[in-house]
Amino acid sequence: MTLRPNTSHWGAFLAEADADGRLTIVPHPADPAPTPLLDNLTTALTHPSRITAPAIRRGWLENGPGSDDRRGRDSYVEVSWDEALDLTARELARIRDEHGNQAIYGGSYGWASAGRFHHAQSQLRRFLNTIGGFTASRNTYSFGTSQVVLPHIVGDYQQVVHRGTSWRSITANTELLVAFGGVPAKNVFVTPGGVTRHTTPGHLAELSRAGIEVALVSPIRTDLPSTIDAQWLPIRPGTDVALMLGIAHTLVTEGLHDKDFLDRYCTGYAEFERYLFDGVPKDATWASAITEIPAADIVALARKMAASRTMITVTWSLQRTEYGEQPIWAGITLAAMLGQIGLPGGGFGHGYGSMGDVGTDGSRAGVPALPQGVNPVTEFIPVARIADMLLHPGEEYSYNGSERRYPGIRLVYWAGGNPFHHHQDLNRLRRAFGRPETIVVHEPFWTATARHADIVLPVTTSLEREDFGAGRGDSHLIAMHQIAAPAGLARDDYAIFAGLAARLGVEDAYTEGRTAREWLEHLYSAWRTEPSFSEFWEAGALELPVDESEHVLFADFRADPERAALPTPSGRIEITSKTVAGFGYADCPGHPVWLAPSSWADAGRFPLHLIANQPNTRLHSQLDGGPTSQAGKVAGREAIRIHPADATARGITDGDVVRVFNDLGACLAGAVVSAEVRQGVVQLPTGAWFSPVDSLDEPLCAAGNPNVLTADRGTSNLAQGCTGQHALVEVEIYSGELP
Repeated sequence: MTLRPNTSHWGAFLAEADADGRLTIVPHPADPAPTPLLDNLTTALTHPSRITAPAIRRGWLENGPGSDDRRGRDSYVEVSWDEALDLTARELARIRDEHGNQAIYGGSYGWASAGRFHHAQSQLRRFLNTIGGFTASRNTYSFGTSQVVLPHIVGDYQQVVHRGTSWRSITANTELLVAFGGVPAKNVFVTPGGVTRHTTPGHLAELSRAGIEVALVSPIRTDLPSTIDAQWLPIRPGTDVALMLGIAHTLVTEGLHDKDFLDRYCTGYAEFERYLFDGVPKDATWASAITEIPAADIVALARKMAASRTMITVTWSLQRTEYGEQPIWAGITLAAMLGQIGLPGGGFGHGYGSMGDVGTDGSRAGVPALPQGVNPVTEFIPVARIADMLLHPGEEYSYNGSERRYPGIRLVYWAGGNPFHHHQDLNRLRRAFGRPETIVVHEPFWTATARHADIVLPVTTSLEREDFGAGRGDSHLIAMHQIAAPAGLARDDYAIFAGLAARLGVEDAYTEGRTAREWLEHLYSAWRTEPSFSEFWEAGALELPVDESEHVLFADFRADPERAALPTPSGRIEITSKTVAGFGYADCPGHPVWLAPSSWADAGRFPLHLIANQPNTRLHSQLDGGPTSQAGKVAGREAIRIHPADATARGITDGDVVRVFNDLGACLAGAVVSAEVRQGVVQLPTGAWFSPVDSLDEPLCAAGNPNVLTADRGTSNLAQGCTGQHALVEVEIYSGELP
């Protein structure tokens, strides 16, 4: 057996393909906690959903470019590469010449490969920049709200998200960890570019060994490993801010808040405190009525937080809701009131359990990456507003203090990512995808995004080409050897864009005269000379220096707030932001507030609160057909967890196929009855491939994608972030013929 190195967003490994294309996968020997997600790769090369030849949608081929509601319902005609590239280049040139480069939307989301050269988003942006630019997206679905609001509070979201207090400091110094949204272990195996050493599982185990108390604030018990003996506060979904305000009110009334810290390191606290007491006091009794957490428990938690070295952590999931700015802002405010920001093991954290590299030891060496060039087009949209843009060109919208207009998009070019996984209200997205004149998609598999394209170009997986990969702060740079030949006629993104660049007269600007292998050597050698590229490639990996210090977020600021002032207008933590207050947004005022979700108006008709969280059997929707992902299905559908009392009231038992629905749509799922979700809550992970059944009178996804149920609205006028974490639904046994 000849095992060769490679890596993925969920970890590094060694692999070999047999004559039938089936893979043998062995985790990287340096990994102390490899993930079972690696098994999903074993069938990827020959999965029936592979795209093996360029294909053109029949309606587009016969009738030419134009808006078309048949996207997603039409058939395809396979063509040669020359014909596919000629058609694509001709269409790009037409749109550019007739409507300008701002009429091209470059829609890559960047998760296609862990490789740093064959990184679909970088390849697409580099290509589009060489032909004059494109309308881009800004921020992420994962934590896009935080990317906008954190700079107004502490000045730098990167420091909070990527350089937060280390797990080493937490396990050595923290006495109480208050986890809003938990620390879900299922997510810690994933990082963009991969994690060679998965150390977070070991840090989570250390919480128990170190005797650290944990308060889990979540409607789902499994948002914290069962091995951690935590106090579970099964909060009503979407009410974390009300709980934080109730705790804050208790701290003030009992004199437990740190006035000196608030005076020296913060600005705008007085306005926030007035809000706590103005009108209806935001005390523990008020918070209890909203959160359904007993008032006595709220008061007891506040006292314990003040008496302990306390770390407050808020998961990324909490900002993927309506008014998602508020839990981030309120969490930082609560930590500031405790006066422990900048102390070892104390203060505030954001994203522990949301990604594999948050709080872990990491390399600060950086890794080589493909230059993308400069985009001459300044137009952009917040990433989660794509359907609004396509459906309402020219319409005004607010974003972070500015008034903007959606551009008129004629051509969508998507390489990397699957919006029919991560976007909301997928039936609306289908309508939006009917609007452009042309949609081009690079894909290895016939995903829903590929099935809504006009020109489908088959690309290789990371197993079918050479690259190198490493995640943010990874301990190793991995030489990604080619494991197998490309499936059918598949080409890598670089070869496709090079072919288009040649047809558009910019080949030299795009390729700089280099082959893919020559680019790897060039990027590596510009980054490091020892060991040489050939030595690195032969070894299969390069170990990088790792920072093993007990890093503490804002320690320098605490030590000297003048010298290490924060990059905010005041140089301090802005509990009240005059800048945000000046925007005049009712849905995001100048300090943390409680705003009841607008969806609660539908609670009478849709009494169950759906949590659409990340799956534990795959990354997003990637390799949904893999063995680990398929093993998690129930009756061939995505599994939905429901509390025993809610199941009994509806006559639902384990294994039943159920219909989950609201006014936006419906999907089928397989029921799992579990007391690990609180009553009134159902949990259906994202990532099942969107599979609409068009023969029925009403929209129905047969596979169980919860984003047919989530509303396509922004978090607020400030961030316009994704709100796909929550929805109100009803669930019933499905009595029709199973599609």
